[in-house]
Amino acid sequence: MDTILVTEKIGDEGLMAMRQRAQVDERIGIDTASLLDILPHYDALVVRSGTKVTAELIEAGTKLRVIGRAGTGVDNIDVAAATRRGIVVVNAPASNSVAVAELTIGLILGLGRQIPQAHLSLASGKWERSKFMGLEVRGRTFGLLGLGRIGGEVARRARGLEMQVVAHDPVVSTDRAAHLGVELVTFDELLARSDFLSLHVPLIDSTRNLLDAEHLARMKQGAFLINAARGGIVDEVALVAALDAGHLAGAALDVFASEPPKGSPVIGHPRIITTPHLGASTKEAQALTAADVAEGVLAVLSGGTPLYAVNAPFVPPEEWALVGPYVDLARRLAALCAQLVDEPVRCYELALRGELARTNSEPLRLAALQGLLSVYSEQRVTPVNAQLIARERGMRLNERSDEDAEDYTALLQVTAFTADGERTFIGTVVRDEGQVVNADGYWVNFNPSGPMLITYHHDRPGMIGRIGTILGNADVNISAMHVGRLAPRGQAMMVLMLDEPPGEQALAEVRAETGIARVFSVTL
Repeated sequence: MDTILVTEKIGDEGLMAMRQRAQVDERIGIDTASLLDILPHYDALVVRSGTKVTAELIEAGTKLRVIGRAGTGVDNIDVAAATRRGIVVVNAPASNSVAVAELTIGLILGLGRQIPQAHLSLASGKWERSKFMGLEVRGRTFGLLGLGRIGGEVARRARGLEMQVVAHDPVVSTDRAAHLGVELVTFDELLARSDFLSLHVPLIDSTRNLLDAEHLARMKQGAFLINAARGGIVDEVALVAALDAGHLAGAALDVFASEPPKGSPVIGHPRIITTPHLGASTKEAQALTAADVAEGVLAVLSGGTPLYAVNAPFVPPEEWALVGPYVDLARRLAALCAQLVDEPVRCYELALRGELARTNSEPLRLAALQGLLSVYSEQRVTPVNAQLIARERGMRLNERSDEDAEDYTALLQVTAFTADGERTFIGTVVRDEGQVVNADGYWVNFNPSGPMLITYHHDRPGMIGRIGTILGNADVNISAMHVGRLAPRGQAMMVLMLDEPPGEQALAEVRAETGIARVFSVTL
């Protein structure tokens, strides 16, 4: 009989399901030394967020076939080490969607009617009816930054409150948004139009302190901000400043940059509602989490395919020599496309040209989906779960094969179809290294990796020197430069390969340069 070790408290529903088919041992709160001693006896390990499943632990688990995370995030698990050992990591990403959505709606209503503040006033013996004049949410514009699984659930409920819902999510299709009754807009439009803005994006490099002083200042005067996603997306000092200045009317935070948020300026602020990371804290969510992780663990132990797998091999060894380098290129090319196309996308297309037209497209398709989704998805996106996440978001990735690769042996092409036309990114592999050869219609040639600064600008003398000076003054080193232009002194694209990402001040200075149309800080 298979053996399963559970190191943290999970719902009885999951324990009962696992005990019907395996031997389950609970060792709640076990220390690391003891865990190292007993782990070699188990086929599966089930944890929540408290147990740190390090590479050392994974090496000690000589029998381990699966690690189950009762929840969404797997930051406490060394997934790379597990993958190298052939251990499948499963999680339960769908279990808390409704719980977080309902909390978000509760925070919206709490902000609109100042419910917590009114309660504290009355509890202190005061009767201040005139002080707590509220507002109705009906007819207000509700903005969603992120329209994934949780964002979609929030949108449904906001529509039920007769709110007008707009959202920004570059990887969600217009068809999916229309089905939810949501209007897709650009990020700047979202900030400018939202009476209530709710965040539903992951905490990754591109979203850390995304709502900083500059972006908070772009929000609508008198707007409200809600964050029940991840701490660190909002600059807490800048938020307090925006509230004190009267630009924002209020905020509600369930998550914080540091938890517990000792010393944070948001705690105790009269116009901020704070809750101690309660998003998934419902009986129903915990029961679903336990049941989902149990189902995934048992599927792996029985030799099946789990619904929510964080990692798994997907390219047959006999195909890797030919397809392998293009798999990595597909992921990077798609991620580049997702970061440079910031308007709503109707659908994407993956074209396999030349020699690639005669290969199995599935590995390349999954890698492209991974690249498109990983830029904005809260979940860890792998080729195993990319198809499922894309389906949930209504993302369409069409495929096309073409024997013609112009002057190249093979080309890989990712195209985003927007309301204004097509945005195409093309790459090839040279000596097992991916190269972008055409980006957005500009002929360039660069390896899509590391931090980059990409500008769309008017080609004129001195532009390169001025931008180089700005980066130099910011102590940002340029390792390579690539420029493509449509015509002399016409529209151009410049790709600067950097040793480190530029700071916000440097980006602001580049944006302010005459002739600069758009600037993107990209990391691949």
